[in-house]
Parts: sequence; structure tokens; C-alpha cells
Amino acid sequence: MADILCGEDPEPSERFPAGPLFVPVRPGPSGCAARVFRTPLGDRTAVGFTSETRLIATLGPEQAWIRLAASALRALTEPLGIATVTVDPQFTARPARPVHPVVPAPALRVG
Repeated sequence: MADILCGEDPEPSERFPAGPLFVPVRPGPSGCAARVFRTPLGDRTAVGFTSETRLIATLGPEQAWIRLAASALRALTEPLGIATVTVDPQFTARPARPVHPVVPAPALRVG
């Protein structure tokens, strides 16, 4: 049986969804920045979704997103030391919020 080269392999060993991913973003000083998440073990990971519906179901309708290929997302986050791309996570923790709203103290005048 002939050896199949990686470029000829009909099912490559590294599986990524075909087509661009829906990548959650946040506003940054130069436009949009990809949001970075943590895995259950605490490692940082880039996240992408295969559909807008999946992104909204996980992060909510207010979450901004852009379309990026998995390879582009990986290239964007590798300089930050992030080597993992998580596709279609089904659970995320809610953003941290103060238990009690912060009420500003009245200004004091020193006379």
C-alpha cells in the first residue's frame, strides 16, 4: 500500500471546521480584539463558533463577533502564548460582577 502524504490525505489529522469561524471580540484601542477565554484547567484559549446561533446561545445576543479562519485566529493569538483554539464551547461562566453595587462615597471638603 502506498504511503499517503499529508497534503494528499483526504482527512487531515488536524480537524478544523471548514470555513471561517464566528470569533467573539471586544473593543480595543485599534478596533476589535479577539476575546481570550480560559479552559476549565485555567489555560488561555482562543474561541470560535461554527455558527452565529451557537455563539449567541453561549455568549448572548449582545456579543460582538467577526469572521476569521481557524488558522488566522491561531496566528493572531500565538504571539500571546495561546496555542489552543476551542471550537463551539457550550459553557461559559458569567462575567465577574461586584456582589453589591459600588456606591461612590460623598466628597469631603477640607476647609
